[in-house]
Amino acid sequence: MDRFADDFSRWIWEQRYQWRAAGATREDGPGGTWARVAATVAAAEGSRAAQWATRFRELLADFRFLPGGRILAGAGTGRSVTLLNCFVMGRIEDSIPGIFRALEESAVTLQQGGGIGCDFSTLRPRGSSASSAGTIASGPVSFMHVWNAMCATVLASGGRRGAMMATLRCDHPDLLEFVDAKLEPGALHCFNLSVLVSDDFLAAVHSDAPWPLVFPAGASDPDDGPATLVSRSWPGHEGFVPCRVHRVLPARELWDRLVAANHASSEPGMLFVDAINRGNNLRWLEDLSATNPCGEAPLPPYGACVLGSLNLTRFVRDAGSRHASLDIEALEAIVPTAVRFLDAVLDVTRYPLPPQATEARATRRIGLGITGLADTLAVLGLHYDSDAARDLAERTMRRIFTAAYSGSAELAAEKGAFPSFDRERYLAGDCIRRLPAAVRDRISVQGIRNSHLISIAPAGTISLLAGNVSSGIEPVFQFEGRRTVLSRSGEPVSLETTDWALRRWREVHGKQPLPRQFVTATGLSPEAHLRMQAVLQPWVDGAISKTINLPADTDPATCSALFTRAHALGVKGCTTYRPGTGRGQVVGLAGAETAASACCGPG
Repeated sequence: MDRFADDFSRWIWEQRYQWRAAGATREDGPGGTWARVAATVAAAEGSRAAQWATRFRELLADFRFLPGGRILAGAGTGRSVTLLNCFVMGRIEDSIPGIFRALEESAVTLQQGGGIGCDFSTLRPRGSSASSAGTIASGPVSFMHVWNAMCATVLASGGRRGAMMATLRCDHPDLLEFVDAKLEPGALHCFNLSVLVSDDFLAAVHSDAPWPLVFPAGASDPDDGPATLVSRSWPGHEGFVPCRVHRVLPARELWDRLVAANHASSEPGMLFVDAINRGNNLRWLEDLSATNPCGEAPLPPYGACVLGSLNLTRFVRDAGSRHASLDIEALEAIVPTAVRFLDAVLDVTRYPLPPQATEARATRRIGLGITGLADTLAVLGLHYDSDAARDLAERTMRRIFTAAYSGSAELAAEKGAFPSFDRERYLAGDCIRRLPAAVRDRISVQGIRNSHLISIAPAGTISLLAGNVSSGIEPVFQFEGRRTVLSRSGEPVSLETTDWALRRWREVHGKQPLPRQFVTATGLSPEAHLRMQAVLQPWVDGAISKTINLPADTDPATCSALFTRAHALGVKGCTTYRPGTGRGQVVGLAGAETAASACCGPG
């Protein structure tokens, strides 16, 4: 059944995804969009393109599978855009030519529709000498402002804002400047910021130990006497390198500044970089230090990820009644086709830069996720903060995870494993060891098509398209109200919205009072947000975009405890939003008026 749930969903489609060319519309409904996208992606199947176009069209029917917005908007239109959602840029070389080469590459990627992540840890700290030119370095934060101005300029005429993530190591000498960079309202508005927090740093915080701030030793070191050197691994360098200690501060002092900045501005977030690298299926090949803008895809330099979300609400039987149930078997059955679809996108998309194409084809990363979780729980009669809800979510994600790996192994038997596949090392990975023995055996024999398969994205705009279902794994922010979105021309428009679960409930129960499972994000404790993220993390080989809503009166000590708890629970990152902190402006074509639905959560 390919029809819009309401006028708001149709408006989203008309403004964001309906194909228009030469001043004329080429599609009169979602069915036309599905046909265009399916045929374009199926071209990767060669002589069986027509057969797979039909299968992909069936996959998309009734908004059951929601490809990333770049795919829906760009596939088959002939526009010079990428179909991939997000990229991490190459290492930024610590020189003026290297920095501006990286800036140009970032501009090209953004201009073609990709969000980007950049690790600025490779840039020497403020005040360091640049001996070859006789000048003094201005530090990574100063160049982040250059990136911010570029992003705002490149995309000034579009209806979708540019999205960037900036990361910095927790032992970089400019850490405090980075932490405080968004305390001024409006500063670096095109960026999300995250600190790369290591296990050693957190151990030093807990033991109240000193923490050295360091940078690789070299010609930029100040000539102020003997240097204290420590050995560190550092992005852009092979193995461990000698690093000069620039300052030593109490780890607790640094932590408190980080937490205070987050409390004041809801940024920076934290990426638990050791957990990210321990859980990386390609841990022997890559050292990850950056993610895409929303945090669900930790990627290597020039890495890219293609995203799509399974819409859980379309697999609920008898929604809103006491007989409601989730048809996990039907959901599981479409997973291999969704994997094949996303894998095929890698072969039909345009890549903004040649190194991005090389990296994507070497590992064939995809990011299959879910959306509509909170709405699904509500119509099943389950409170978001309940053991029953977490159990159902965990079981569903585990089934998707297993089906995705099984499907990718079958695809490898047909098309070949990803080129960087190393059987012994791959099978030793943490995620792979969680798979059933039968799937691991299949991978051992057949290889696997995709190095990574699962990421849970915010899925904001595509969830609105599907009838205003709850986005990703986020709770519902509001069941009824107004939402500010941007039109094609970039003008803000305020529209009435009704959540999918509320509509389903009213169809069955009319105007009866809503039961307690109809809870909003602000009605949940921070712990409830975090526990849902944590139970899903073992079945996500990428990461999870999740924003933890905090009450306005939350104090810094509570923020500190929440970040510590997040690390202990094994999630890959943690991002918060506290009302009144300045975050949550209108973002993208369908951004909410609050950060609860914004693209802002590594996790």
